[in-house]
Amino acid sequence: MARQARYTIVIVGAGTAGISVAARLVRASKTLKGQIAIIDPQTKHYYQPLWTLVGGGAAKKEESERDLASLIPAGVDLIGDAVTEFRPNQNTLLTKQGTIVSYDYLVAAAGLQIDWDGVKGLKDAVGKNGVCSNYSYHTVDSTWENIRNFKGGTAIFTHPDSPVKCGGAPQKIMYLADDYFRKSNVRNQSDMIFASAKSTIFDAPKYANALEKVVRRKDIQTMYKRNLIEIRPDSKEALFENLDTGEQEVLAYDLLHVTPPMKAPLFIKESALADAGGWVDVDPYTLQHKKFANVFGIGDCANLPTSKTGAAIRKQAPVVVRNLMSLIKGSSLDAKYDGYTSCPLVTGYNKLVLAEFDYHKVPQETFPFDQSKERFSMYLLKRRLLPIMYWNGMLKGLM
Repeated sequence: MARQARYTIVIVGAGTAGISVAARLVRASKTLKGQIAIIDPQTKHYYQPLWTLVGGGAAKKEESERDLASLIPAGVDLIGDAVTEFRPNQNTLLTKQGTIVSYDYLVAAAGLQIDWDGVKGLKDAVGKNGVCSNYSYHTVDSTWENIRNFKGGTAIFTHPDSPVKCGGAPQKIMYLADDYFRKSNVRNQSDMIFASAKSTIFDAPKYANALEKVVRRKDIQTMYKRNLIEIRPDSKEALFENLDTGEQEVLAYDLLHVTPPMKAPLFIKESALADAGGWVDVDPYTLQHKKFANVFGIGDCANLPTSKTGAAIRKQAPVVVRNLMSLIKGSSLDAKYDGYTSCPLVTGYNKLVLAEFDYHKVPQETFPFDQSKERFSMYLLKRRLLPIMYWNGMLKGLM
């Protein structure tokens, strides 16, 4: 007989989105305490925005890690298991350990999956012989190792042909590397290339203009519509596909920082909750599922046409919670998300452009000055203030 569990609200995923929603729910309604479960097989939780600075030698990765159990709000049960199947018509889901979990309301907050197999040769090459990546706790140290020991040559930084966490992150580490190469006097004998599958440097025009000036100033070559498809570590060659012509190009590298392709988690993609692309199919404003009214999607796993960031989740979480509480009470869903997202674009040690914009790529800036200008104050915000806001504010449902 399969084990059964029942909750009013089940949240799938204990990342930024899942914990933020859980914390806000128990604050919104004392009666929900003991009625909410978060399902996630992980035992650790990571503040991933710090990994850019770890890769650049400006922070220690240990600062980014906490025990997951310590972050779960009081009154919320953590089920350490993985979801294998959604049955939204029955309001149930199945877990890997064979439990059938029933719910009245479901929040899908499962994040995205890094596709290390999406580039031929990447999985075996990463962390060795000049190939590095900021995109996991286990590989991020290899980036700093490579930057620190770089003696000149060609350094390539990639951006894949897929959605990514924080659209600007693939280039932030490049700007830190450029700064460090100048400090260590190897920049003169180095070529730096940003090879991106996108057609522009950044989605929002105001910040794209600022970043174009940064790459010109730093003498970084940009190659757009170039998607990394294979790494040949023995010959230190990277194979790119030109997305306009379909032709393949080989570039030799001495340092290769790879932003791997990312995709919807398989258990989401193969479920009735997914759209054709594999992401949770939600209304972009209410975040309610388009087909199943008692289901909401939030964060990286949702098909929202905005940059997948923690800052976006900070604005999405209150909308999900308000609309979920309205649904429980039987009133209309009046909370709306406008697509707000933010990308703190590190452009060097002690420099940062703070991009904030909505669905229409229109700037939605917090501060009374032009945030497209590089500022030391905004770098301090990222390095010192944002982690505190994350651990003590967002994850506690306070902001």
